[in-house]
Amino acid sequence: MFHRKIPLSWLQLTREKPRLMVALAGIAFADILMFMQLGFQAALYDSTTRLHQSIRADLVLISPQGRNLMNMATFPRRRLYQSMSLTGVKSADALYINVADWKNPQTRHKTGILVVGFDPDKPVFNLPGVNENLNTIKLPDAVLFDRSSRGDYKVTIAQVVQGKSVSTEVGDRKINISGLFSIGASFGADGSLITSDLNFLRIFPRRNPESVSVGLITLQPGTDPRLTADALQAKLPEDIKVLTKPEFIEFEKNYWQTNTAIGFIFTLGTMMGFIVGVIIVYQILYTDVADHMAEYATLKAMGYRNFYLLSVVFQEALILSLLGYLPGISLSVGLYALTRNATNLPLFMATLRALQVLIMTMVMCAISGAIAMRKLQSADPADIF
Repeated sequence: MFHRKIPLSWLQLTREKPRLMVALAGIAFADILMFMQLGFQAALYDSTTRLHQSIRADLVLISPQGRNLMNMATFPRRRLYQSMSLTGVKSADALYINVADWKNPQTRHKTGILVVGFDPDKPVFNLPGVNENLNTIKLPDAVLFDRSSRGDYKVTIAQVVQGKSVSTEVGDRKINISGLFSIGASFGADGSLITSDLNFLRIFPRRNPESVSVGLITLQPGTDPRLTADALQAKLPEDIKVLTKPEFIEFEKNYWQTNTAIGFIFTLGTMMGFIVGVIIVYQILYTDVADHMAEYATLKAMGYRNFYLLSVVFQEALILSLLGYLPGISLSVGLYALTRNATNLPLFMATLRALQVLIMTMVMCAISGAIAMRKLQSADPADIF
C-alpha cells in the first residue's frame, strides 16, 4: 500500500506546476532566512572569540567588572605574581587590551580597532605572523596589522609584504605597520593591531603599566586546570575572576548572547523564518486539499480510511520540504560567500547548520501538513453522491 501513496502525493503536487514553484520558492525563502540568521549568529560568536582561541594559556585571569574583550576592566599586575606562588603554575603573563581610533593608511578615514600588547619575550599567541615578528614589535612604535581587517587595505598590505613600513596614526600616536597577521574583523571592531607592551603603553600614555587587562596562566604539565582554577580563585582576592580557557571563550559568547540585543535579534530572525515557512506551506497544502476534496471523498467512498488520506498530505509536506531545501541551501552558500567578501566575517556553511536547517524545514512542513489535515477530515462522500 505504501508504494502507491508516493505517486499520489507527487502527482497532486506536480499537477499544478505554478503552485508547486511558488511553494518551493516560499520554502527556499524561509530556509534562506534561517540560514542567514544562524550564519550571522555563528559568525558573531566565531569572530568575537578567535583571539580567545589563539591564546597560549591554561587559565585566564580577568576582573569581575569586565564585560567582554572590548570592555575589559583592569586589575593589579601583582595578582600575576601572587598566582606564581601556587603549586602547578608555570608562568603568568600580562595582556594589555584597548580599543582606539586609527586612520586607514590609504583613505585616512578613522575607524575602531582593537590594540593588543604583550611582552615579546613571552609569546602568548598561536598566530602565524605574530611569533615570526616578535623582534620586530620590540622596535619603537612598530605594530603588526591584521590583514583580514574590514576595509580597503590592499595597497597597505602589498607594501608591507614588499618589506616597506607603512606609517599611520592610532589615537594621537604615529605608528609603523611592520608586519602582518590574520585573525579577522568582528562585530566589535573592524580589525586588530598587535604590538609589544611597551609600544602599547606609548599608544595609551595614560594607561598604568600595573593595570592589566587579562592574565594568562600556564600550568605545569599534568596539572588539572579545573582544580587549579578553584585553588587559585580561593587564594586570590575578590577583584580577580579565574577562568579556564574554554570558560573564557564561553564568557565572551555569553556576553553577546545575553547582554546585547544582537544575539536576540538573530534568534528572533530564525524563528520568524520558521514561522513564515509554516504559513507558506500551510497555504499551499490547504489550497491543494480544498481543490481535491471531491477526489478525497471518492477515495473515502471506495473504502480508504482517513489515515491513508492524511498520510498523503503528510508526504506532500515532506516532498515540499526536501525540494524547497535544495535551492535554499544553494542560494545560502552563495550569499555566505558574498557577505564574507564584503564584511570579512567568518561566514561559512557548516555541516551541522545545514543539517539543523534541514530538520527545521521538515518540521516546518510537517506542522503545516498537520494543520492542513483538519480540512481533509471533513471530506464526506455524501457531498458528491
